[in-house]
Amino acid sequence: MLQTQNIDNNKFILAIHSTNDLFGFGYKDLNNNATKDNFSIKKLDKDLSKNLISTLAEFLNKKQFESIARISISVGPANFNASRQIVVCARAISQQLNCSLDKYSSFKIMAKRIAIKNEILDNNQYFWIIKRLKNRGYIAGKYRINILNNVNSDLYIEEVISPKLYKQFLKKEAYFEAEYDIEDELKQLLELSTKKP
Repeated sequence: MLQTQNIDNNKFILAIHSTNDLFGFGYKDLNNNATKDNFSIKKLDKDLSKNLISTLAEFLNKKQFESIARISISVGPANFNASRQIVVCARAISQQLNCSLDKYSSFKIMAKRIAIKNEILDNNQYFWIIKRLKNRGYIAGKYRINILNNVNSDLYIEEVISPKLYKQFLKKEAYFEAEYDIEDELKQLLELSTKKP
């Protein structure tokens, strides 16, 4: 993971994420840990492929693309076309700038919020996040709690099994439906790319 003390003070981390019906950008300046994160969230439309870069450029405003130190993205499960376009866009920018690219599942970046909301806070406790698909079964991923330094703020969630398709889902352990919250998930993308687990 990225250690902010080793980065040029003018640099920032860029996060790109999509849900079923929204997409968004976030960035965090690395010159001051107290600096607030900045976000832009928009409704997905059919022209995303045409305006993804221009929307990103508008969001970054006066910030320079060359100042991106790292890119952190979600790779789904969510809207398939949007996820694919985000991956292609982020890879192109990463290669052009020679900066790192972090990829996380959408379930991984919602897992911390779901664990806290449902009080799944015991060390080494497992739970699943699932998403029901019409006539196709379930997408499910398995997660494990890892509390660092015995405080909830240091809660780290390990992705034990990445989300994948199951025809049936046997409910032997705790499980929760996927719940998207794009601003919180953009924050998690930025946090995952700046903090060591």
